[in-house]
Amino acid sequence: MKVNIQSVNFNADQKLIQFVEQRMNKLDMFYDKVINSDVFLKVENTSNKENKIFEARVSVPGDSFVVKKQCKTFEEGADVAVASLERQLKKRKEKLRAHL
Repeated sequence: MKVNIQSVNFNADQKLIQFVEQRMNKLDMFYDKVINSDVFLKVENTSNKENKIFEARVSVPGDSFVVKKQCKTFEEGADVAVASLERQLKKRKEKLRAHL
């Protein structure tokens, strides 16, 4: 799967990019027809501690899933978002199996 990562309003270091790619590539285990994924890492200019926004769009044939999480760190956001995407992909896979 191709993972496109864009960091908005800051420069992401290589460790963060590798971490996000690892997490997103795990989605292939749950649904092997994933075409690509776009990840947006954003920092909000607020005094709130949870100012990191992790947004992911995963494209599958005929559909796409979007998850947006706001957390204290991008790593936490990636973990929560990938867990949510896992559930959505498993659900889609089950629906497709039911139609066969």
